[in-house]
Amino acid sequence: MIDIYQSRLETDAVTAEPTAAGEETGSLLLDRNFTTFWAGHAMSQLGAQIGQLALPVLAVAMLRATEFEVGVLNAAGLVAFLVVGLPAGAWVDRWLKRRTMIAADLARAAAMAAVPLLWWGGMLQIWHLYVIAAIAGTATVFFEVSYQSYVPVLVAPGNVGQANSKLEATAQIARIGGPAAGGLVLTVVTAPVLFVGEALGYLLSAVFLTRTRDREMAVPAADRRPLNAEIKEGLAYVVRHPLISRIAACTGAMNFCGMLIFTMMPVLILRDLGLGPQGMGLIMGAGAVGGLLGAMAAPRLAVWLGEGTVIPLCAVASSVFLVPVPVAAMVTQPGIGLALLLLHEFCFGFVVLVYNIMQLSMRQRVCPPRLLGRMNASIRFVVWGVMPLAALASGLLAEHIGLVAVIWIGTAGSFLAAAPVVFSPLMGMSKLPDQVEGN
Repeated sequence: MIDIYQSRLETDAVTAEPTAAGEETGSLLLDRNFTTFWAGHAMSQLGAQIGQLALPVLAVAMLRATEFEVGVLNAAGLVAFLVVGLPAGAWVDRWLKRRTMIAADLARAAAMAAVPLLWWGGMLQIWHLYVIAAIAGTATVFFEVSYQSYVPVLVAPGNVGQANSKLEATAQIARIGGPAAGGLVLTVVTAPVLFVGEALGYLLSAVFLTRTRDREMAVPAADRRPLNAEIKEGLAYVVRHPLISRIAACTGAMNFCGMLIFTMMPVLILRDLGLGPQGMGLIMGAGAVGGLLGAMAAPRLAVWLGEGTVIPLCAVASSVFLVPVPVAAMVTQPGIGLALLLLHEFCFGFVVLVYNIMQLSMRQRVCPPRLLGRMNASIRFVVWGVMPLAALASGLLAEHIGLVAVIWIGTAGSFLAAAPVVFSPLMGMSKLPDQVEGN
């Protein structure tokens, strides 16, 4: 379960003015700084989704990548979460988050622009994609940690949930339009051209971020503690918190099992089922529609089922909705395979977004502001750090025991991965904590 897909008081890292740390201020549509940030987020997400379709199509359909090479490519894009994920949180807590996001966007734009340039020059090879994915992945580590820690800086505590819902809903709209648009464009152009759209999305995001204003202030260098001490403090907070620790364990295990499956999805869709880029775009769009509806339904489901209870229920449901994937891999009719994958993506996208919105908003509310960056980085280290390992394992296993067997292993393991939240105080909890806990 990918935790995507996601500063109220004075802190060690930042000092926020009362306007950023006060009570709920009403609709965020009236907040110019939030709407500017929101617009940049939309541009970035749309570009990223167009590129997300282009990368596997380029690797599998044009460069004829093997299962192992697909695994390496996925691992290259995620390995930064394992290598620099922890220090990134401590650094982000020291730096100005908006400037960090701008620098990350510019780095990602440059990396994506390199793909069509290499292709037009007749030099593009699979190892180029490994390097480009690693550069973009490293920039994404810093962007994502800053992004999750920036929302509580930008809006009042009472508006954090509203802000996350709007941002996640926008991301899902981009996931609907991006792959569909990418699949349509691929009928008239080749995959490398789509990377121009992704680079443009990151560039526009940086422009909008430069126009966003906040009152964040970097902590003086003299007040900083050793980096190792700050990293340990963030990890200790995650490990000791009775709810966050269980959510991190569940999400990390889910991500490992899910990555075993999702690494092989392009091979399944493009090569085994022969559905082409258009079919892949349609499947990705179905997942985004489910995610959009999940983002909209999360507040109501929290009321009906209980804010805590909805988290383990969604974890179990996500495992159930993985089952159509190995079934699709076993069928011989592409039409049936397409229907099963559409069902999987829609339902899986719905429950994952509900899960993520509930647990992310809770984490942002209860974490002491001075630990936000390190807490988010520690979570990302756990839940994303396992993914490059799973991607490599997926590629290796697929070449030795077959794609279908790997997907079944990931599906079966996901049911066990839900245990930390199923057998926890979350089950039966009607309201999640909403006050800052700890020091």
